[in-house]
Order: sequence, then structure tokens, then C-alpha cells
Amino acid sequence: MLSVRPSRALLETIAGLAYPRHCAVCEAPLRAGRVLCADCRRSRTRLEGARCATCSQPFGGALEPGFRCMNCGDLQLSFDFATSAYRSRGAVRELIHHFKYNKHLHLRHLLGRMLREGFGDARVRSLGVDGIVPVPLHPTREREREFNQSAVLASVAAEGLRLPVEDCLRRTRYTSTQTHFHREERFENLAGAFALRRGVDPSGRHLALVDDVLTTGSTADACARVLKDAGAAAVVVITVARG
Repeated sequence: MLSVRPSRALLETIAGLAYPRHCAVCEAPLRAGRVLCADCRRSRTRLEGARCATCSQPFGGALEPGFRCMNCGDLQLSFDFATSAYRSRGAVRELIHHFKYNKHLHLRHLLGRMLREGFGDARVRSLGVDGIVPVPLHPTREREREFNQSAVLASVAAEGLRLPVEDCLRRTRYTSTQTHFHREERFENLAGAFALRRGVDPSGRHLALVDDVLTTGSTADACARVLKDAGAAAVVVITVARG
């Protein structure tokens, strides 16, 4: 039987249908199959160095082991710790915005891989996560957006990790966007906004709660509280970026 290999031009045409031939951030021309130009790839800010042991807020200089920042120091947060591989700055922030609000779903592959990098944190490896839980959206918000960005990113990140994505949580009430709230208001706004799905038992599990960005940690805390109250042994928060 004669085998016909697709030409390079045909492959590039097919790739061009899935991936725009311009950088997702600066719109510089790209080769087919690329998402970011070299400059924007290099400009992504890694989350490195000394940081808060709870929320991973970075700080310059040396810190004592177990240091907690002012955002976490006066809170009884339900998650064990939060980590990310990147800062929500520049190109990273633009990528998340285009994906989340402009429905550029082709960015899910890149952002999902960036989320997966957070699982390389030594604390996550030491803990031994056995399931990935996406932060849920209220059905009304999900209909408006047409997808749940956390669930989509969780699915991509799970590829290669050999971990199940588990739909453990549901949003019980519609809440105003957190963007315009101060820290205390964010926690108050989300009180009782999440619940465990029927038939789910997280008892004894080590779970990774995933989302796109961590800012004050209010959403992560509300979700982790439900999982911990239901018996989860550990809940770590892993996001694409730290705000």
C-alpha cells in the first residue's frame, strides 16, 4: 500500500489553523506552531528566590525558614501552601487575560504546561499529590465564559503527571467578581460559596487545588476549607502564576 507523507507546507497550514502565526502577546510574526516569540518567552518572570512559606509571595534577601508574609501572618488559611512557577507580570499576565477573557483557547496548551511546572516544587514532590482539583465556576459564570479556565488548565497539566483530575467541588452561589474588593472583603465575599459534590470523599487524600492566578488566596482558602472539612489530609494550591 502506497504511503503518502504530508508535505511540510501542508503540516504548517494545518498548524496555522490551530495556532495563529503571530505572537500571542506582542503580535510579532511567528513560525507555524509557535505561540510566543523568543523575546516574550524570555520575558516571562519566574517565581524564584526567597518567598513566603504559605502563599509564595517573593521577597528580596534571606528569610527565616517558615517565614509568613503580612498577607498570611494574621490568617488561618485552610490550604497547606501555595506555589507557582511564574509571576503574573507582563507576558504571563497577557497570556492569562487572552485565554480567560478573550477565549483564546489555543493558549491552554502553553498555560497548562506552565501550570504543570508548579508541580515540580520540592514540597509538592515530597507531599505526594494523588489528585488534581480545579476551582469551580458558578454555572451562570461558566455559561457566560463558555468554559471553566481552571478545569481546562487542569486537564492539560494532568497530561504527563499521571494524576486524575477530580471534579470534587461545586460553587453554591454566584458572587461578585473579586477584582474590586480589598483583602478582607474578598474572604467575606466567598464565605460559604463552595461545597463538596455529592458522592465525593476526599478523606485522607493529598490534593492539588489548581487555578490560573493566586492573589490574596481567598478563593483557594474557601475551596481548601471544604476539602479539609471533608477529611482531606493535605491541600496544596498550584497556579499558573502568583499575582
